[in-house]
Amino acid sequence: MRILCLGDVCTTSGYELVLRRLPELRGELALDFVLVNAENAAEGHGLWPHQADALLEAGADALTLGNHAWDRSELKDYIWTQPRLVRPLNFETSAAGRGKALITAQGGKRVLVVQLHGNLFMRKCRPLYQVLEEALQGQELGQTADAILIDVHAECNSEKQIVAHMADGRVTAVFGTHTHVPTADSQILQAGTAYQTDLGMCGPNHSIVGFDVAQALAILGGKRKGRVGQASGASSLNGLLIDTDDATGLAARCQRYHWSEAFASTPALP
Repeated sequence: MRILCLGDVCTTSGYELVLRRLPELRGELALDFVLVNAENAAEGHGLWPHQADALLEAGADALTLGNHAWDRSELKDYIWTQPRLVRPLNFETSAAGRGKALITAQGGKRVLVVQLHGNLFMRKCRPLYQVLEEALQGQELGQTADAILIDVHAECNSEKQIVAHMADGRVTAVFGTHTHVPTADSQILQAGTAYQTDLGMCGPNHSIVGFDVAQALAILGGKRKGRVGQASGASSLNGLLIDTDDATGLAARCQRYHWSEAFASTPALP
């Protein structure tokens, strides 16, 4: 299988770029499955139900969320109706929705999508590593699922790395989201799991993690108060492109993915 995992969709510019490019990418990259973290699509804060519908219609097979899952309260009811929308599994057990989903790709392959939420420097959730074992209980790569993807939505890099090494050899890929800045450490771990510490964001190039530069600098200098507005303009897509071994479900190859409206882009795997 060929799988594309895209980082946090942030701001209207990022959301609109994903909608424009994703239908083309399915063919250009011969993609079998696309996972998109969509938690900041609603002007940089949360996700509206109509945006989730549009992203799925444009070619996303599954969407994940994160710490901004409930910034748009309408999503709490919508998430029960959309089995391809996944929030962190280690949210409180009473939280709306589901933290993992087994999704059938367009070619018939089964992909298990799991999301976990970090604890360091973020809201406290159920223990990350304990919930990892809960997520993988009864799941066997190549048997119950053709691929298993774990999105670790966390501030702390070491939490993401720990999850990856704990899951190495048992899942196809572990990758981080949340920081909006892509890392240059895409690799295949010793037992065959693809890994990247953070996918980065799908959002505006001239920004501070997706938000207006001038406003952020004014707040930092004490010249402005309040929330920083979203940036706009030319945007980029960032993520991880993975080819799996069909016999095992593990990663055969992986590469950081980048495409920009303004700059030369990273070539895709041949």
